[in-house]
Amino acid sequence: MATVTQDDVLSVLRRIAAPDGRGNVVSAGLVSGIAIQGGTVMFALTTSPQHAKTMESLRGAVEKAVLGIKGVDKAMVALTAERGPQQGGLPQPQGQRGSGIPGIKHLIAVASGKGGVGKSTTAVNLALALTSLNLKVAVLDADVYGPSIPKLFGLTGKPEPSEAAGKKMKPMTRYGVEVMSIGFLVPEDTPMIWRGPMVMSALTQLLRETEWGEADVMVIDMPPGTGDVQLTLAQQTPLSGAVIVSTPQDLALIDARKGLNMFAKVNVPVIGIVENMSYFNCTKCGERHEIFGHGGAKEEASRIGAPFLGEIPLDTDVRRRSDSGEPIVATQPGALHTALYRNVARQVWASLEGGQLGRPAPRIVVDGQ
Repeated sequence: MATVTQDDVLSVLRRIAAPDGRGNVVSAGLVSGIAIQGGTVMFALTTSPQHAKTMESLRGAVEKAVLGIKGVDKAMVALTAERGPQQGGLPQPQGQRGSGIPGIKHLIAVASGKGGVGKSTTAVNLALALTSLNLKVAVLDADVYGPSIPKLFGLTGKPEPSEAAGKKMKPMTRYGVEVMSIGFLVPEDTPMIWRGPMVMSALTQLLRETEWGEADVMVIDMPPGTGDVQLTLAQQTPLSGAVIVSTPQDLALIDARKGLNMFAKVNVPVIGIVENMSYFNCTKCGERHEIFGHGGAKEEASRIGAPFLGEIPLDTDVRRRSDSGEPIVATQPGALHTALYRNVARQVWASLEGGQLGRPAPRIVVDGQ
């Protein structure tokens, strides 16, 4: 097999005109982050909101051109877009925003400023709680470096190719939820040593090259933090809103504020904040223990004017069922935690369907800024 070089790729891309007609995509500065692994070429195309539709069609043409290079057997091209900052604070849910993904009505991100706060567990149980409202739900695991969704759903194996949709894959399904994750495609113990553009290319393919069915909501389990991957995903994916997960202590709330501010800067509505690991009810002594403090997330929500969606206490049964791929909402319909997650789901759905329209946009204030 011929060795593919960056010059080979750039030479082909220079033959493709930029969307504004001024030069080619390379001279216009639209190409970045070229990475080559064997016969796979990955890079990003930078665009702006007004050119988004044009660039989406251009992306396909660029992939086709790169696939024509001798030695290339796969091309992964991600779109990155810059949006102007939100003025006046947190953007608000706008009802029928549209996801841009065929068959999917709403995309929502479940995010956290840091890892270890139970974001993925919250995402899975929120998705399952939404199904209890007679909604059709899908889940995308966007945490490429640490995919947890396959284990939480108890899913193994690889997705099947779609016969009806060309090179697309069929999502895995359990508990009535369609699921896609990079964890289905690589061994569990294989580290993902990828740079940002490579990760975004992979996520673009997982999102757009999966044969999703009709769904009212797709829950996206975001990577923890507010780095390049998280920001780019928030920019290029037409999210209807975001749910922020935090534990009560100050250290987690500092990072949660960063997540809130990131979504505000890219005009993604914040649906609300969930306080996870809010407290622990001891099964032996019967007392309530506030291990990480209590009420911090609620106070933060009040401070910035975002809805507070509820408190989820620590519980060994939730942990045990999560580890075994039997989420509590799916397997214990009468449990307290199931009721709590369903309450969160009702608020999320009401927000997506315009339940908060007409409320003035609150001003976000981040300490030190």
